[in-house]
Amino acid sequence: MKKLVKVFSLILSFAFLLPVLTGCHGKKGTTEFAMPEGLDPNKSYEIVFWAKNDTNITQTKIYNQAIEEFEKLYPNIKVNIRLYTDYNKIYNDVITNIATGTTPNVCITYPDHIATYKTGNNVVVPLDVLIDDPQYGLGGSEVKFDSPTRAEVIPEFLNECVLDDHVYALPYMRSTEACYVNKDYVEALGYEIPEVLTWDFVWEVSEKALEKNADGTYKVNGKDVMIPFIYKSSDNMLITMLKQQDAGYSDADGNILIFNDTTKQDLMTIAEHTGTGAFSTFKISGYPGNFFNAGECIFAVDSTAGATWMGSDAPLSDIDANQIARFTTVVKTVPQFDAGNQYMMSQGPSICVFNKPDSGEVLASWLFAQYMLTNDVQIAYSSTEGYVPVTSKAQDSAEYMEYLSHSGEDNSKYYSVKIDAARLLIDNTSNTFVTPVFNGSTSLRNAAGQLIENTAKSVRRGQKIDDKYIEDLYKDTESLYKLDQLSSSDRNSKEDLGPLPAGSVVLLSTLGVTWIGIIAYFAVQFAKKKRAD
Repeated sequence: MKKLVKVFSLILSFAFLLPVLTGCHGKKGTTEFAMPEGLDPNKSYEIVFWAKNDTNITQTKIYNQAIEEFEKLYPNIKVNIRLYTDYNKIYNDVITNIATGTTPNVCITYPDHIATYKTGNNVVVPLDVLIDDPQYGLGGSEVKFDSPTRAEVIPEFLNECVLDDHVYALPYMRSTEACYVNKDYVEALGYEIPEVLTWDFVWEVSEKALEKNADGTYKVNGKDVMIPFIYKSSDNMLITMLKQQDAGYSDADGNILIFNDTTKQDLMTIAEHTGTGAFSTFKISGYPGNFFNAGECIFAVDSTAGATWMGSDAPLSDIDANQIARFTTVVKTVPQFDAGNQYMMSQGPSICVFNKPDSGEVLASWLFAQYMLTNDVQIAYSSTEGYVPVTSKAQDSAEYMEYLSHSGEDNSKYYSVKIDAARLLIDNTSNTFVTPVFNGSTSLRNAAGQLIENTAKSVRRGQKIDDKYIEDLYKDTESLYKLDQLSSSDRNSKEDLGPLPAGSVVLLSTLGVTWIGIIAYFAVQFAKKKRAD
């Protein structure tokens, strides 16, 4: 009888283990992080840093230099970097590694992604305690480098990293969207560029630019191609338009509000100008900078971080030098509905720290994340593209002021369009905004872009854009991105990260099959033993 009880106890134990091993990821987490007394100088730490660059060799060198200098200050901390060229790849790999408990220590990411990461209990470290720690926090007494204080981090940028009333990341770099304008063409059409671009102005000039010569070429450029207005990020376009009109997108509780009458009207307007050929998107026509540099586009909206690709003298232009047109580039804020009440998207990567069983390892990771906010790193990285430093300590430094003052002296480090783009954000930081972040906000953002893309494609196919079309589009988009399945409880849940990535499914399924085999083995052995008795 005792043997029988023992065997059934083993089987029962394995049965209880099985759902733990194969269930949804995110339900089990690391113990909540607790601040250690200090960093043990006699203990070695090895941390993993996942970063993103745009195949920009200069940026890679800046990362490597930062690691080298940090390791000199902390010889007991080794930093291993893994570079990605796409934020979504980082996101997918983090989700996979959460399931297997092998997340990096430090990661370049976005708050939308962190909102999903943190649904796994204690996966991402809330940074409040670390930031404010008098010894190891921002500007702390035991920090071995010239760290900015919390007050020296631009408040608007730090606030973007707050989720559920806690700071879950440090801002790393910031950009916004800009409208790059061909000044020569605007004036040739009989207009002057206003201080603040409005949607009405951009639409009017864009339609005017479609006038043709008798031979079929466009009057404004004498060429066969002219797409007056191209917007790179269609999701940002719709989100910004709705913000400027004080219309629904989503709220702080994660309720989906985008399918409204204002959105419908905006889509109707976009359809109208797509139909004439005055407007297109990156996904439909291609990179706006290529058309802009070739003199085949008048208004090109892209990130300020992409300024080095924009203009006649752009150091990173993607088209052949023989195709580049000569003109003056003016950098303006994105079109506005109300010139006196401007809104533009705040963009740019942040840095989060992942929790680990060893609190000392987390502290080591935090110190490295904090090091990325030092002036040396911030100023060096921001000078590679149209990013701006995220601290007033860097922005107000003599070195950064010196950098800005050399605008136009060359077309690489001091490219005037790039520096104008950086100044645009510095001057308009108070006008920037971000969308509410929740588990599912990434899907909503993708849905916003899909509304514009589908509308524009339908126009090009000759479909009629009317109330019935918009109604069907809303239903299809809501279903495609499963927005109808995102209740508030689902979005705010700390229990489940959703479906596992394929690699994790295979791994956990294999473990599940293994345990089933063990259970079956014990069952067979028990049956044989029973027959023998």
